[in-house]
Amino acid sequence: MFATKGETLAEYWDYTHRIFEFGGELGAPEEGPTMILDDGGHPSFAMSCNLANQTLAQVELFTRRDQYESGKVYVLPKLIEEDVARLHLEKVGAELTVLIDAQAAYIGVRKEGLYKRDAYRY
Repeated sequence: MFATKGETLAEYWDYTHRIFEFGGELGAPEEGPTMILDDGGHPSFAMSCNLANQTLAQVELFTRRDQYESGKVYVLPKLIEEDVARLHLEKVGAELTVLIDAQAAYIGVRKEGLYKRDAYRY
């Protein structure tokens, strides 16, 4: 993990760019990068989000069995991702506010959510 406190945005992006060049001291192109770039997130937080997502997905599949045929692959409702985010907001010191009509109209969504358009994939 490279991102450190006090690092400037320019330093962060310069390093990101160098990682994807795959050359010089970062490793030969045929070997791929020798470093991993991480956004600085805590692994346990990422695991918590993943577990919450899987749990809500199982609840969706169990409570709406009639909507999912066994043996097929489905993209689950985007609302699950938004619910996971809502459940974790307090932990990251964030507060969810309600969009006003003008904001919702500007980004093309309903005030109540979903907050991403249909073409967006999580």
